Amino acid sequence: MYLNTVFLFLGDLGGGEMMVIMAAFLLLFGADKIPGVARSLGRGIREFKDATNEIKHELEQSIKDDPKSKKD
Repeated sequence: MYLNTVFLFLGDLGGGEMMVIMAAFLLLFGADKIPGVARSLGRGIREFKDATNEIKHELEQSIKDDPKSKKD
């Protein structure tokens, strides 16, 4: 629920605001560094997804292997 309130302002972004954000990003990082920044951002997102999937899988395995959850 907290995450929804943090990103609530993103629903009101229009084309003009997106252009300003892209221009600021271009000025901050420069045209030659943007592909590297995007690549590292993609790697970070992929690592985060892999970590969450691994944790989810471990939790499912521990629930599956838990003797308390098995009915005799």
